[in-house]
Amino acid sequence: MKATVFFILMFLLLDSFGQEIVQWRGPLRNGIYNEKGLLKKWPEAGPKVELEISGIGKGYSQPVVSDNMIFVTGIKQDTLDMISAYDLKGNLIWNQIYGRAWANSYPDTRCTPTIQNHKVYLISGMGAVTCLDALNGKIVWSQEAHTQFKGSYDRWGVSESVLLTDQAALYVTGGEETTVVAFDKITGKLIWKTKSVGGSRAYVSSLLIERNGMKIVVAETMDNLIGINATDGEILWNFDLKPFEQVKMGKGINTNTPLYFDGDLFVTSGYDHTAVMISLSPDCRNVTLKWQNDVMDTHHGGVVLIDGNIFGTNWINNSKGQWVSLNWATGNTNWVKDWIAKGSIIAADGLLYCYDEKAGNVALVQPDSSDFKIISTFKFEGGEGPYWAHPSIYEGKLYLRHGNVMRSYNVKGE
Repeated sequence: MKATVFFILMFLLLDSFGQEIVQWRGPLRNGIYNEKGLLKKWPEAGPKVELEISGIGKGYSQPVVSDNMIFVTGIKQDTLDMISAYDLKGNLIWNQIYGRAWANSYPDTRCTPTIQNHKVYLISGMGAVTCLDALNGKIVWSQEAHTQFKGSYDRWGVSESVLLTDQAALYVTGGEETTVVAFDKITGKLIWKTKSVGGSRAYVSSLLIERNGMKIVVAETMDNLIGINATDGEILWNFDLKPFEQVKMGKGINTNTPLYFDGDLFVTSGYDHTAVMISLSPDCRNVTLKWQNDVMDTHHGGVVLIDGNIFGTNWINNSKGQWVSLNWATGNTNWVKDWIAKGSIIAADGLLYCYDEKAGNVALVQPDSSDFKIISTFKFEGGEGPYWAHPSIYEGKLYLRHGNVMRSYNVKGE
């Protein structure tokens, strides 16, 4: 009897572990990685390089780690998006083409793999949604979603990573037929599609939140932030973003996954867009504007929330920006500081990891409401193009990418 109970408990534990989602900007898409025991200060030359892999393909996506493999996407064959799987020593296990890359400006691959239950979910630069077997790279199912649902995109095409719900893999189409579609994770068959809110898709990976027992997909288009019932695709609310885009340049160019905490959503994009905090009603069917801030307009490097404060960057122009902190509750600006250039930001074990997009400098920063407190820095050497790939952290290793070169650094020490 005891043995039976033991094996049942082990099965439930393993099943629960198998349900864990590895995805864009961490487990909750909020830029925070659940790592402990990380270094509080780096050696003068930077943390030890554990692994370097070159030739991963042109791309701006994050490397992710699952099933003791490193997964990364990039363009390797002309205009085709490819995903490669490496073991933890850097040996190539398999690679697979999963669709056509975006063919116009900034064509480098953007999609970070989403992984659950040994399946990899991807969106190509031209809007194909594909599921692969994580262990061998074989295609399980694929849908030409952009074509099938008459989607609409703007000047930089598709820049989205698949969002998973309990049953579905989601894709934002834009256009007049629908706005978001949900495919069965296992079979690829359509489960639901929303009504259209009109307009083109943005460059935002959607977010799944839960409030008062309801699971809600938060998706973004060029004009709207929308809340969708994750079960049936009903649009619960629609928040108009246009009034907060005060200048002509960059209208509709929305870029960052929103932050969610305790019934509130924070939304920011570059180009002098006003950042907004909106509050969800208890029944999740209405939203109201809580506050707005015209200092933080993060281009595409993401933001994080730690101890009641938001950390990220602002946009001065496409090559220049500052580092910024806001108070979550009030929207008041804590500080604005210069550090090389704007860039991407994540957090782990109570510290910030900042990656400047211009020169590849990496900073370990103490999150503080009074100042931008840099603890340690080093520089990523090699690769080409802008340093737009967001960092990621898995099992004590910091993964950085610059173009077709990827490295992991030991940020846990011995």
